[in-house]
Amino acid sequence: MKSTRTALAVLLSGTVLAAAAVPLKTDVAHSSVSATFKQMNVPVESNFKRFNAQVDYDPAHPENASAKVDIDTASFDMGQADYNKEIAKKEWFNSAQFPKASFVSSSIKPAGAGKLAVTGKLTIKGKTQDVSFPLSVKAQGAQQVFEGQLPIHRLAFNVGEGEWKDTGMVADDIIIKFRITAGQ
Repeated sequence: MKSTRTALAVLLSGTVLAAAAVPLKTDVAHSSVSATFKQMNVPVESNFKRFNAQVDYDPAHPENASAKVDIDTASFDMGQADYNKEIAKKEWFNSAQFPKASFVSSSIKPAGAGKLAVTGKLTIKGKTQDVSFPLSVKAQGAQQVFEGQLPIHRLAFNVGEGEWKDTGMVADDIIIKFRITAGQ
């Protein structure tokens, strides 16, 4: 009887290990994170040049997936050096005190063919909020491509303080867009 329980325990532990998500290596050259916002009612999209994404994912068991993304806030590139310096200042990202913005998933669930529903915590400038968003995932050769958009309000994270709280110049609505390509 004891050997049957031992065999069952070994079998079950092997099943749990087989169902675990697989750590993937991010292909930074084929990945991107950007923010789209309106400045004086004109859409602007700018990229973060430096970020790190850690994705654990097994297409056979997407419910076991997890993700963590860290973004270097000083790497936000608006296309002009003066703008880039301004956005890193205390009123905006305050990159000296808060060099990273981060997202950590708490739940990833299947939501139809090639779709996932993601929930987690987004932290920007020391402020953390629960967020949820849809995510598409597709195989591309030996890699997985994860794409999504996360709408946020910049003022909820104190991005744009003082005179920049006025949303007449820069709108409160921001869409964080991302494409993470990763494989084993």
